[in-house]
Amino acid sequence: MLDRAKTWAFPPDCLRCGDRVEIPYGLCGPCWAEAQFIGKSCCHACGDELIGEEAAPSDLCDACLMRPPPWDAGRAVLRYEGTGRALVLALKHGDRADICRAASSWMAEKAQEWLGQNPLLVPIPLHPLRLLQRRFNQSALLAHHICRTPQFREHAITCLPDALYRLRRTASQDGLGAEARFANLDEALALTPRHCERLRGRAIILIDDVMTSGATLWSATHALRLGGAGPIYVLVMARATKAA
Repeated sequence: MLDRAKTWAFPPDCLRCGDRVEIPYGLCGPCWAEAQFIGKSCCHACGDELIGEEAAPSDLCDACLMRPPPWDAGRAVLRYEGTGRALVLALKHGDRADICRAASSWMAEKAQEWLGQNPLLVPIPLHPLRLLQRRFNQSALLAHHICRTPQFREHAITCLPDALYRLRRTASQDGLGAEARFANLDEALALTPRHCERLRGRAIILIDDVMTSGATLWSATHALRLGGAGPIYVLVMARATKAA
């Protein structure tokens, strides 16, 4: 009753454009239509959509066949275009923490097949100086919201936000090609020493807002592997297409 009264008094807005919508933390019709949600036919490793017939569980895209990622499986909710790109940028640079409410629900649905392994959620960390500038880590915020979804609460899955840390401050990845991105992130992340025992042999779900080349997630996976963690899964809000 109280929720209905609040909705009547303060009608919810579309997460992207601000138009009125019926459901809180939702998208209006045009923004939903423009959102390119990735279906079940996707690359097993990076989560990018596979065009054509329905993919088998182990199918890989061309990029992952040529350069297989070091993690065990990956999933993405949206393509990093249109509504997907707008939501990621609003979350990252527009202080739109409310986007995590919807995004976490979408992401939790993608991760259901991993929940039986009692995984630990590990967000990609920011360098302390970048965290000071941005004021929050969007990946950690997503991870905390995912832990609050019904599926994750049912399995009592928790988040370890400081499992990884940045060894050095890296240059922005914006505008860099794939090889430059990998060079920029080479050995940039490490396991926090006090968490080594807790992570050893533990299933991990790495959380990030967007995967472009995958360089950041590669670095994070290598750091976790060195510490004995595994299996390692990757879950992102958006996946940049090869042409993006």
